[in-house]
Amino acid sequence: MSAPNQAPHIDRELDLSNTGRGVWLVKVPKYIANKWDKASGNIEVGKLKISRVTGQRAQVQLSLSEAVLCLKEPGEQNIPKEHRLDVSNETRQSLGVFSHVVPSNTDSVIPESEKLFMEGRIVQKLECRPYADTTYYKLKSESIRKASMPQRQVQQLDRIVQNFKPVSDHKHNIEYQERKKAEGKKARDDKDAVLNMLFAAFEKHQYYNIKDLQKITRQPIVYLKEILKEVCNYNLKNPHKNMWELKPEYRHYKQDAPAESKEDKQSSDSD
Repeated sequence: MSAPNQAPHIDRELDLSNTGRGVWLVKVPKYIANKWDKASGNIEVGKLKISRVTGQRAQVQLSLSEAVLCLKEPGEQNIPKEHRLDVSNETRQSLGVFSHVVPSNTDSVIPESEKLFMEGRIVQKLECRPYADTTYYKLKSESIRKASMPQRQVQQLDRIVQNFKPVSDHKHNIEYQERKKAEGKKARDDKDAVLNMLFAAFEKHQYYNIKDLQKITRQPIVYLKEILKEVCNYNLKNPHKNMWELKPEYRHYKQDAPAESKEDKQSSDSD
């Protein structure tokens, strides 16, 4: 039974006829791998030379073919031809090489299943290293030079390029500035004019907070507080905490006319 959202298991045949064959796992430099990728399948890419000396580890050398060395792009550096392969036995892990063959007769009544082959068991690891000759030094210095080049460079333009013309200001900034101008900038008015607006407001209500007074006078809050401190008191206690009120000497609240007394009314009636 397969798990949810998982592809069903497909049975494949595994050919184990080459299980006992030992193979090498070879690590080559990137410049060799690139050359071999460009090479066609019908040319010789190199030769191995194995030298055995009694009591010593075998010496392995790789010599690249001229056909591979000629696969160059314009301006590309030459690569070394001779390399040595450092050998190390693989005993800590069990590694194998597998291949598979996709069936070609998929349209037949009984389709042939995909076959898997074990090509062998890895018994040695080899690392391909170049000899320190003049060709390798030139190749290495060129790679270091390219790696040290900055990704972005200053380029002098001999004509105006519209695509790279700088923008003096962005659209959203312009819209913000226009909206700010439309709302109006709070400028300081004459002190007497501000006092007249304040006295007119306090004739309607006895107590105001600073936000309401700022809306009425449309003055900068620092300038408005300077004037309020001269003619108003700031309440720090309830029930009118954080409210401004005119000082007693500036209060001129409108009062209702006093009602006529009963005696005055009778006197006027008799007259």
